[in-house]
Amino acid sequence: MPPPVPSLPDELLEEIFLRLPPGEPEHLARASLASKLWLGRLTGPCFRGRYRERHGPPPMLGFLHSTWLEGKDLFTPTTKFSARVPDEDDCGSGYHKYDAWDCRHGRVLLGDENMLPIAVVVWDPMTGRRKDLPEPDLVHDSYGAAVLCAVPGCDHRACHAGPFQVVFVGLGMGADFDWNGCVAQACVSLPEAGDWSRPCPVFDNRHWGEPCSGLHLEDDAFIGRMPPVLVKEALHFMLVYARDGHVEILKYDLRCSCLSLVDVPLVGRGIHGAAILMAMEDGSLGFAHVDGLTLHIWSREMDFNRVASWSQRTIIDLRNLLPIQNTDERLRLIGSVEGSDTVFVTTDLGIYEINVKSQRWKEIWKSEKFRALIPYMSFYNPQERVMPCDAAH
Repeated sequence: MPPPVPSLPDELLEEIFLRLPPGEPEHLARASLASKLWLGRLTGPCFRGRYRERHGPPPMLGFLHSTWLEGKDLFTPTTKFSARVPDEDDCGSGYHKYDAWDCRHGRVLLGDENMLPIAVVVWDPMTGRRKDLPEPDLVHDSYGAAVLCAVPGCDHRACHAGPFQVVFVGLGMGADFDWNGCVAQACVSLPEAGDWSRPCPVFDNRHWGEPCSGLHLEDDAFIGRMPPVLVKEALHFMLVYARDGHVEILKYDLRCSCLSLVDVPLVGRGIHGAAILMAMEDGSLGFAHVDGLTLHIWSREMDFNRVASWSQRTIIDLRNLLPIQNTDERLRLIGSVEGSDTVFVTTDLGIYEINVKSQRWKEIWKSEKFRALIPYMSFYNPQERVMPCDAAH
């Protein structure tokens, strides 16, 4: 009888596992099923930390989207990773048809605006856990929302199970009789308390449910349905004016809990629907616009006098870059990757991911009528999955 094959030292096993590509999570999943020893090694904090340090920013495991078509799955995997979007509450509270509002730091923000009150859910695709939030106590005819990590100084590579906060910005008719327009207000969730708090640098329980000071806007303003982008501790929403179609940027500063307006590098009709906001790789706010078959990228930066201004960064002729069959087809920008010079554009042949800096591209999906594409970026760690009813609400 031959002697048993000697096992590899733990250090060598870890070096092998570290080289498994993060964009192919099925390899880690299969390795975790080989033995309890391997499962413990792969799910241990030491390995997870080294794995993220080695591979840098997390890969895109799939994307969420809002669509004009019925019967389409909300989450589309781009790898072997799969996730079940909560649509029917297994605990028996009723049926919800959720729409994707935002995704950041390993969490997804879902909402069902067809229900009264509006159903708001924070969902972790990695574990299946969910947290139901009450509807914000704001009068809103138009709104935008964001989910983000609430841990100061976090590198956001493995924080999907930690504390989070949801920012809700609503536009509604104000109670100020001296103003005939609408008012923008914002509030921030306190998930542990299951309520909403007035956003301020130090949370004060006396202000629960009170929105921040309002910002007066014209009565035809509304927030575009594209998710906001997070740049330098501030959320940026695309603001559109219905009468003439011009756009501005509605900024919510997380540090001072205030709303303000930011100009855009383009003016005139036709901007809405052809432009998106970006969080650039260098940490600046970006503005992408497609005109015909040409992609324009601007970046907003501070000069030495602390004055912010837009500068055009690049112009890309998509006709010479992408496989476009019908040159008369109207291209649309439907999303971006925060912290990366990457945008998603639809053509008559499909949906393409383009890195603006390298001008490399790849097709990620067949042609669909998506309003917005929201990438899900995360490292996959083999672990026990939980059902929504097993998670804390």
